[in-house]
Amino acid sequence: MAKETVEVLVAGGKATAAPPLGPALGPKGVNIGKVVADINKKTADFKGMQVPVKVIIDTDTKEYEIKIGTPPAAELIKKEAGIAKASGNPKKDLVADLKLEQIMKIANMKQDALLGKDMKARVKEIAGTARSMGIMVEEKRVEQFIKEINEGKYDKEIASGKTEITEEEKKEMEVKQKELAEKHKQMHETHMAKAKDIVEKNKGKENRAMRKVLHEAEIPEDIINEIAPEEKEPKK
Repeated sequence: MAKETVEVLVAGGKATAAPPLGPALGPKGVNIGKVVADINKKTADFKGMQVPVKVIIDTDTKEYEIKIGTPPAAELIKKEAGIAKASGNPKKDLVADLKLEQIMKIANMKQDALLGKDMKARVKEIAGTARSMGIMVEEKRVEQFIKEINEGKYDKEIASGKTEITEEEKKEMEVKQKELAEKHKQMHETHMAKAKDIVEKNKGKENRAMRKVLHEAEIPEDIINEIAPEEKEPKK
C-alpha cells in the first residue's frame, strides 16, 4: 500500500484548486474539489492565518487523510486573548480572560494534536494550558471553570458547537482586558521594585544564591530572569 504526501501552505478556510494545491493534487488522481472542501472545513477556524497542510494519499485506493499543522496552543490562546505574553506568575497574576467559545475555537484548531476524544475533554485540555499562562475562562479561575464543566454546567453551550463571540462580547472583553492589563502593569512594577530591593540587600551573593532568594520571595520568573539571568553552563 504505497502512499504519497502533498504538503502545502493555504489560507485558513480559503484553499482553492489554484496553485500550489491543485497542480500538486492533479497527478494523484483524487477528487480535487472534495479535497479542497475538506481542507477548508478543517481550517475554517484559522481565518487570516497561513496553515500548513498535509494530504496523505493512498496511491491504490485514492483515499486520503488530511493533517493540519497548527501553532502551539499557547500561541493561539495569546492571539485570542490579545496579549503579547503569558503571566510570569500565573497563580497570582492574571493577565486575560477568555470566553468558552474562544476555548472551543482553539480546541477545534488543535483537534488533531489533543488527547481528548470529545469536545468537553478537549476544552479542558486547552483551559489547562490557559491556566498555566495566567488566563481565566468565563471570568473564573480555570480550576473553577473545569469543576463547573465536570458538573455539566456548560453541556448545552459545548453541544452547540458555537466558536464565535458577538461584537458586544468583544467590546466587553476589550474593556476587561484593559483593566487586567493595568492591574498586571501595577503588579509588575510592585514585583520589580521588591526584586531590586532584594538584590540591593543581598549584594555580593553569587547569582545562583540570588535567584534562590528571589524565588523564595515569590518574585515572578520573568523578572528574576531580567535582573538575575540564569548563568549558562560553560561548554566543555
